[in-house]
Amino acid sequence: MDEVVTQLAEEVRELYTADEVPWVIGYSGGKDSTAVLQLVWSALKELPAEKLTKTVHVISTDTLVENPVVAAWVTTSLETMERAAKEQGLPVEPHRLTPQIKDTFWVNLIGRGYPAPRPKFRWCTERLKIKPSNAFIRSVVEEHGEAIMVLGTRKAESQARARTMEKHEKRRVRDRLSPNGNLPNSLVYSPIEDWSNDDVWEYLMQRSNPWGYDNTDLLTMYQGASADGECPLVVDSTTPSCGSSRFGCWTCTLVEQDKSMTAMIQNDEEKEWMLPLLDLRNKLDSPFGFVESPEDPNYQAGKKLPFPRSDKPARDFRRMNGKVMLFHDAPIHGPYLQSYREQWLRELLEAQTAIRSRAPEHIRHIELITLAELHEIRRIWVFDKHEIEDTLPGIYRKATGEEFPGGPLDEQLVMGADEMKILKDICGDDQVHYDMVRELLSVERKYRTMTRRSGLFQALEEAVKRGYYEDSEDAASFAQQKKKWREDLVTSPTLDEETGINAPA
Repeated sequence: MDEVVTQLAEEVRELYTADEVPWVIGYSGGKDSTAVLQLVWSALKELPAEKLTKTVHVISTDTLVENPVVAAWVTTSLETMERAAKEQGLPVEPHRLTPQIKDTFWVNLIGRGYPAPRPKFRWCTERLKIKPSNAFIRSVVEEHGEAIMVLGTRKAESQARARTMEKHEKRRVRDRLSPNGNLPNSLVYSPIEDWSNDDVWEYLMQRSNPWGYDNTDLLTMYQGASADGECPLVVDSTTPSCGSSRFGCWTCTLVEQDKSMTAMIQNDEEKEWMLPLLDLRNKLDSPFGFVESPEDPNYQAGKKLPFPRSDKPARDFRRMNGKVMLFHDAPIHGPYLQSYREQWLRELLEAQTAIRSRAPEHIRHIELITLAELHEIRRIWVFDKHEIEDTLPGIYRKATGEEFPGGPLDEQLVMGADEMKILKDICGDDQVHYDMVRELLSVERKYRTMTRRSGLFQALEEAVKRGYYEDSEDAASFAQQKKKWREDLVTSPTLDEETGINAPA
């Protein structure tokens, strides 16, 4: 190991001083990225000050739904790293990257109503992890023309990873520098690509951390997150997991069970404060959830009942754009219904309140959802989805015991709470038509103060089309009829597609 590390340190110094291209090191706080950063850091310490001419950016992507224990570890590590770099005179700059507000997990799930991620609808990875890091790397490339990414990828992680790395090896411009398949003008340097798990741990345990963090604590965190004492830290869509478990976003529904969080709670009674997170994650993924919509056949006022693992009862029979699409003559369900989105928010805020009251001191101010996300969710609900009841402040007040830190929207709302209740009473159980009338009122309010009302009639027409159906069965029947009309058009070109009636010749 000493010989290998000595050779790698020399290689790092040679590559670093060969040009003026800045480096970007991907750091997750896990063992592989820690080993790579430690190698680079230790190698650069041996260079004279006049040769430390270019910046080494250390980027860590926080999805805002990371496992809180890991998130706290990484945040503290970045802060320690920044101080140590200044004290040691190294050009190392840590960066904590986060997704844009419009891309965060809760804005999409609770705000827009995206269903919990599934392998065939994995909408989260691109938004939460890939876009923030790629945006940063592109900014470096735009400023300097090129960038070298230093990653802790290893062939031993998986056969797929080994095949990908070997494919890029064939196009290397020099030793260990491979082209990046996704980002132009950026090269990838993977110094520990041939290391095994044992090699990584041997290096971390034998060499002290140069920025002052304790690698023994890192090992302890790994052991505490797995029943068998060892589990890798998943940091992107290509990193393999340990068996069927992963150690990343606590909301992840791409695996059957969050084994790492479960093990953390079982192995350390001081981490029992994480139970509300595990419960909420399991509700997102389990065959049990909330049935609180009058249009649902399982609905009983004031009760939460189980529904099948299929989350269709929780979702609108129309797609996000209001259209009805069929798969095997059944509607392809769209976003979560309003009642479910409100319930998810209520549960999330209650979990946050519970954790703040019982967690250790360094976790007491945890934010499971940020105020910026809450403001964006409120905007989406009221103005994009036309849910003009503006229920978010009330949900926040009941769940936290505090007033929502956002001004009233009274002047921007169509009607007050009393008027909305009257409208609800008039519509009764007809939720679809209530939604349509509510949207029509919201559209009219939006265009009222405009000098030019171009688009008003189109917006009103779209609202009527969305509320055209009695229920999902009526929508499916109508969609099937339209499908038949389209098929008939082949044999009868004069048939009107919308009505199914023969048009004048």
